[in-house]
Amino acid sequence: MRTDDLPDKPETAGAQTLRRGLAVLRLLTRVGPGGLRMGEIGRRSGLNKATAIRLTRTLVDEGFVLHDQATGAYRLGPEAFAVGLAAEPSYELQRLAVPSLRALALESGDTVFFTVLHGIESICLSRWEGDYPIRNQLVKAGDRWPLGVGAGSCAMLAALADDGIANILARNAAQRAAHYPGCTDEAIHRLIKEARAQGYCLNPGLVLESSWAIGVPVYDVNHRPVASISLAAIESRLGPARRAALGNRLMQTSRELTALQAAAQPARTAAAGPTCGKPATKARTSGDSSSRRQAAPCSTGVSSPSSGR
Repeated sequence: MRTDDLPDKPETAGAQTLRRGLAVLRLLTRVGPGGLRMGEIGRRSGLNKATAIRLTRTLVDEGFVLHDQATGAYRLGPEAFAVGLAAEPSYELQRLAVPSLRALALESGDTVFFTVLHGIESICLSRWEGDYPIRNQLVKAGDRWPLGVGAGSCAMLAALADDGIANILARNAAQRAAHYPGCTDEAIHRLIKEARAQGYCLNPGLVLESSWAIGVPVYDVNHRPVASISLAAIESRLGPARRAALGNRLMQTSRELTALQAAAQPARTAAAGPTCGKPATKARTSGDSSSRRQAAPCSTGVSSPSSGR
């Protein structure tokens, strides 16, 4: 379990406990419906046995985790499902993207990912499998990656302003060095230069040697990068001609999703009422950056640094 972007200042005991409990929930989200036994929760989360037991049992008591008495496994419970349902309307872009993601996986036969930008990280929200027998198993829904690591993540990074890129790479340098040694500043800057020139990012196995990927950013109606679509395959399936064709296909899909957001915005604004609608209008008519950030959940539900593209 990675503890990404921990604060520099000391945490209170309560904040540390909350962070650890959320880490258990993230872990169970990643492993899927089969869940994990207690010993595996402790091992993967890096918690000692007593802490893992205490936190997981508290989550069970509150309904966020279920304990399967027959198998001994712990998995997400009804309260976690309810939280997901409550948050889902803010992620309309994900719903709009589903038909396109499914079509891309069927057409290409490869694995397609939808990822959102969140601060200095990217979070994979969904993956769609093609029918090619060798599949990418590196990235699963719920996984978090430092911006710049992976094709989709790097495509979003390339869409930001240069000063924002420098700040992000400085902040996640230690994590990249520890977990993704191939994703150096030099390598990422090279991918950014190529992505800006050709419109899509090619990751030539920097994360996992046998797995290549291409990715494109998805913009909101204010032309801010908020998400990405990426496609992963083994190296032999991403030769120059095929990756160029797939890159063009991904860029077309990205433009279509931005257009769908624009078409859906009037109905969403009317349904949301003045509380959500007014900040969004202000963001389009003023240069105030704080207004833009407040309006983002009304349109995409994800946070993104300012774009320089």
